[in-house]
Amino acid sequence: MERWRDRLALVTGASGGVGAAVARALVQQGLKVVGCARTVGNIEELAAECKSAGYPGTLMPYRCDLSNEEDILSMFSAVRSQHSGVDICINNAGLARPDTLLSGSTSGWKDMFNVNVLALSICTREAYQSVRERKVDDGHIININSMSGHQVPSQSVAHFYSATKYAVTALTEGLRQELREAQTHIRATAWPLTGAQLLSRLSLLAQCISPGVVETQFAFKLHDKDPEKAAATYEHMEVGPSEAIHFLNEGRGNPGL
Repeated sequence: MERWRDRLALVTGASGGVGAAVARALVQQGLKVVGCARTVGNIEELAAECKSAGYPGTLMPYRCDLSNEEDILSMFSAVRSQHSGVDICINNAGLARPDTLLSGSTSGWKDMFNVNVLALSICTREAYQSVRERKVDDGHIININSMSGHQVPSQSVAHFYSATKYAVTALTEGLRQELREAQTHIRATAWPLTGAQLLSRLSLLAQCISPGVVETQFAFKLHDKDPEKAAATYEHMEVGPSEAIHFLNEGRGNPGL
């Protein structure tokens, strides 16, 4: 991890859950981290906690609506002008709406597609360009996916969400192929690696991590009008903590992802 000190990582959806855990872990290892979300209050609190803890890295909150391409481009422009560019892009942001295929709202479908698929793709493109234009020999693109991107869940409210996560699986593999076809020194990896391997390769990695059920506020946002149903989501499942993502900096094996 020493080689990544003072390098810059972008973490989308850093206001809570896995995104916040990833941001904290990277700051602990001495990286400069831009943590973005639509609201940055929680990220500001996390940044203060990291500073008080004496972590060698820095967490910089950035307000960005990932459903808006202009916001994303503005963020990358700001990172370019203030910090040269992005070295690691962790596409973590994602959302679900309880809109089924037979009766769901078009607006709910669009919300999921815009963040889970389009924002991820735009951030990937801009991060790649940032690495290439600076002639950087290494870098990472890591997509936080879901097991719903590999098997369709039985709950009807999750079917469209699952479709967006299947898209992430396809996009990660497609990115790997495009990088290979471009015959650049940048290469992509499409199979699971341990955390130590992810942050030690001398190349641009396209990596897709697919957690199972993780203890975050995800279900409560999905069922925002029915907190009891949200709580019940986790009652009969083996749930992992968000901090399981700390395997990224501790070099442990795959924690059930």
